[in-house]
Amino acid sequence: MTETDPKDDLHRYLQQAREVMLWKLDGLSEYDLRRPMTPTGTNLLGLVKHLVGCELGYFGATFGRPFGRELPWLADDEPNADMWARADESTAEIVALYRQAWAHADATIGALALDAVGHIPGREPVTLHRVLVHMIAETSRHAGHADIIRELVDGAAGMRRDTGNLPDADAQWWADYRERLERVARESLP
Repeated sequence: MTETDPKDDLHRYLQQAREVMLWKLDGLSEYDLRRPMTPTGTNLLGLVKHLVGCELGYFGATFGRPFGRELPWLADDEPNADMWARADESTAEIVALYRQAWAHADATIGALALDAVGHIPGREPVTLHRVLVHMIAETSRHAGHADIIRELVDGAAGMRRDTGNLPDADAQWWADYRERLERVARESLP
C-alpha cells in the first residue's frame, strides 16, 4: 500500500466535493439555479453562496488570514441571507467568489500544518485538521442537497460529471423502479 499525505488526502476530498457543487449548476437557467425547491427555500445557487462564507470563515478568519473584503450579505439583517442569491447577484459573480474562496482556503491549507490552531469566536480552539474534516462534511452535505435538487429540476443525477454512479437504465426502467418502490412503501403501511 502506498503511503499518502493525510493533509493531501483531506484536501483532495474537499476539492472533489467543491467540484460537485459547481457541476450541479451546469447548463441550468438563472431561474432553475435560484428557485426554491424545498419548503425551507433550498436552492442551488444559495448552497454555493453559503459555502463561500463557510470557506472564508473557517479557513480565513479562524486562522487569522482574513479574505480582505467583506461579503455583502453578511451585513444584511435578513436571516438566511447567505442561502439565496438576490436578483443583482449574478451566477458568474457567485461562482467566481466561490473559486476565490477556494484559492484563499487552499493557501491556508498549504501554509499551515494539520495541527495548526485556529480560533472561532465563542468556541474552543480548533486545528486545521478539524476544520478540514468539518468542511469536507459541510460541502459534501450540501453536494448531496444539490444532487437531489438538480434531479428535481431536470432529472440529472449522479456523483460526478464523468460518472453517474447509477444503474445504466432508460427512463422507462426508472419509472418502473420508482413505481415498485412506491408499491413497497404502501405495502409497509399497517
